Order: sequence, then C-alpha cells, then structure tokens
Amino acid sequence: MASKKVLTLVFVKEPGKILLGMKKRGFGQGRWNGFGGKVEKGETILEGAKRELLEESGVTANSLTKVGLINFEFEKDPVILEVHIFKTSDYNGSPMETEEMRPQWYTDDAIPFDKMWPDDHLWFPYMFSNRLFEAYFLFQGMDVIVSHWIKEVESLDNIVS
Repeated sequence: MASKKVLTLVFVKEPGKILLGMKKRGFGQGRWNGFGGKVEKGETILEGAKRELLEESGVTANSLTKVGLINFEFEKDPVILEVHIFKTSDYNGSPMETEEMRPQWYTDDAIPFDKMWPDDHLWFPYMFSNRLFEAYFLFQGMDVIVSHWIKEVESLDNIVS
C-alpha cells in the first residue's frame, strides 16, 4: 500500500507575471517551480505553505488562496506526493535568493515550461484562469508522464488529505 507525503506549492502572482524559483538543490533541482515543501509535524497545510514560501524566497504571504490539489506518483516509488497548490498576490517583502531557490519574475507569456516539471503546462491554465482543480500524474523517472487526469472542481474544501 502506498503512503502519502503532504507537500505545499505556492505561486506569487501579480497581474501579467508570476514569481518562479530555480531549485538549487534536492528534489527538482535545476527546474523552475513555485515555492513549497513538506508540512512539518504540528503545522497546518496553510502554515506549512507560508513557512516554506518565506524560507525559500524571503516573501511573507499575508493570505493564500488554495487553487489545486495534485497527487504525484512515481513508478517504483511507494510514496504518493499530495501537493496542495496555492497562489497569492497579498504578500510583503522582496524576493531574494536563498540556499534552496533563486527567484525570478516571468511574464505570463514567457514562462519557461521547457525548464519546469513536464506537468506544469497542463495545469497552469487552471491556476491562471482561477479555476479550482484536482489532478493526478504518474511519472516514469522524472521526465515522462505515463498517465494523468485533471478535472475542474467546485471546491477544494471537501477533498480529504
């Protein structure tokens, strides 16, 4: 039976642009992504998302809006990654490079999908058009999507972690 690891992913979004971070080490190294990671024992998913954003970018989210939930599975790995996706335009501070991430703003029409996870271009349109979504991706290695589905949902409140 597979086990789940609860993770967060936060995107700082302003009209016409998005903040991405180049992952400098660990899982996803060498790819542009949002900011996030593991939810620590004793913290809520929301608290974990805010902490990870601050640790990885120097930005403090005043509020976060949950936009999606994605379950990632990797062949030959029994752990399913349950990733809670958030976005915010309500934040304080200026993005700064950290040990883990190098933040950079991208215009919405110049997002470097070729240097990101292969699934991102499939669900970013949901996030950009403010449509709540749930998705599943099965990967072979780190670059090949074996199967997937994405569906728009009315609410993310009733999705059980």
